[in-house]
Amino acid sequence: MHARTLPYLLLLPATLFLLVFFIYPFVLVAIEAFTTDGGFTLDHFRTMAGNWKFPIAFWNTVLLALAVVPLQLIMALLMATLVTRMSSGRDLVLYIFTIPLGISDLAAGIIWLAVFEQSGFLNSLLSGLGIIKQPLVLLGYQSVWIIFLAVMLAELWRATAIMLVILVAGMGLIPKEYYEAAEVFGATAWKRFIRITLPLLRPSLQTALILRTILAFEVFAVVAALGGTTLPVLMGETYHWQFGLQDGHVAAALAMVILAISIGLTLVFLRVLRVPKGAQT
Repeated sequence: MHARTLPYLLLLPATLFLLVFFIYPFVLVAIEAFTTDGGFTLDHFRTMAGNWKFPIAFWNTVLLALAVVPLQLIMALLMATLVTRMSSGRDLVLYIFTIPLGISDLAAGIIWLAVFEQSGFLNSLLSGLGIIKQPLVLLGYQSVWIIFLAVMLAELWRATAIMLVILVAGMGLIPKEYYEAAEVFGATAWKRFIRITLPLLRPSLQTALILRTILAFEVFAVVAALGGTTLPVLMGETYHWQFGLQDGHVAAALAMVILAISIGLTLVFLRVLRVPKGAQT
């Protein structure tokens, strides 16, 4: 009897954690989004969709995700391949690559604000080189594309390490014998990467893409630090409705939209990068 109940006892802490910190808050947010004093309603979603900033925030968030996540994946694959192939100094290089993981979103935004602001590093550099005579207003409301680029760079610098750690762990599980056999048969480094590394890295790619894409749609602090409300994003609008306009119902509706996008993209990645039954890494 003890042997039968032991697995359930081991799962109990994780189950309680999910119930308390995910299921219960999710139910509260869903109730807030779909109900009023009169019962079920979709009015909060209509209010959300009718606001002029919603489509702008939606497409800004989508474009940021489309711009950042593929670049991060490419960079993480290159960095992971480099780290995996190193015979010495691997731990030091991996540590240096993952330093941004210890920096919060807001701190990362402030660091890059120090680069792009009017009295920041970039203006000082351009002035010192004689390219400009007076500081440029790089993060003004008329330069939304520069704010977008600054947020991209901040996210690439801050969050690529998340994917890197996952991919390094995945590459470490691939048997070296596969590469040795391919090399014996004359496969180039590129063919070994395409035919061995990528197929056997599917579980890690799946995890990295799901995690990073979800986080990309939740970007907030970096945008707030670099652009304020000049570059609206979905999480920023959720915060604005909740604390600025004091309308928790519409904020909950926005939260449900973000959750629906996250679940939808997770299902896509699970489908596209599914691991065939019996496949081994």
